[in-house]
Amino acid sequence: MTPPLDVDALLLDIDGVLVTSWQPLPGAIDAIASLRAHEVPFRLITNTTTHTRAELTDTLRESGFDFVSDEIVTAVSATAAHLRSHHPGAKVFVLSDGDPRADLAGVEIVDVDDAEVVVLGGGCDDFSYDAMNRVFRRLNEGAAFVAMHRNVYWRTSDGLQLDGGAFVAALETASGVSPVVCGKPSAAYFGAALGLVGVAPGRAAMVGDDVVNDVSGAQAAGLTGVLVRTGKFRPDDLERGEPDVVVDSIAGVPGLLGLEG
Repeated sequence: MTPPLDVDALLLDIDGVLVTSWQPLPGAIDAIASLRAHEVPFRLITNTTTHTRAELTDTLRESGFDFVSDEIVTAVSATAAHLRSHHPGAKVFVLSDGDPRADLAGVEIVDVDDAEVVVLGGGCDDFSYDAMNRVFRRLNEGAAFVAMHRNVYWRTSDGLQLDGGAFVAALETASGVSPVVCGKPSAAYFGAALGLVGVAPGRAAMVGDDVVNDVSGAQAAGLTGVLVRTGKFRPDDLERGEPDVVVDSIAGVPGLLGLEG
């Protein structure tokens, strides 16, 4: 019998699917172990900007997972690739949570007033009125606009938190400049991750808790969209998108693939 999820590979979100505030969600570690035991190809594909790939690997290991950095694709690394190919040698201002410089090696980071390219990442306290106004002015002066992702909120152990995508939307509205989005829901981002496992979009599924950026974005890129009821999931998400499959959590994904044990 054909399993409910008939695919050859998976892309998995991290925050809200595997962990919340870096604590493993119930059944997540066992689900990954099952995928490995049955040799199901997968990659972690995340819009998280607080950690470099190396830091993500270490943090997830501390949480009980056994990932290696080559299994993780981040919005920061995708942004770095975009900057190197489309803005080589440009002066770049980056506003984001965490310190993305390790994954932006070779990119010249400058103050916003000197920037030829403005990059926004994850939201944090540095997204002040003054900072947003200076970015707004720089965009009006002709700077290129790049967004690491469009996530407008995310979930922590303290509840939902506003994310950088909300500020991206505000700046886009005010300036009239549309950003190039490097992370989810960019089709190129999903395609790059699938290229690492050698599977076509029609034979892969994206498992995420964000119905817009994870699920609808993946579907637009040709993947099957699987929505989990963890992380930032809210019941009205089912009115904002049409996931191919809805599952309570990552713990149910091996069963969807027909895996035993």
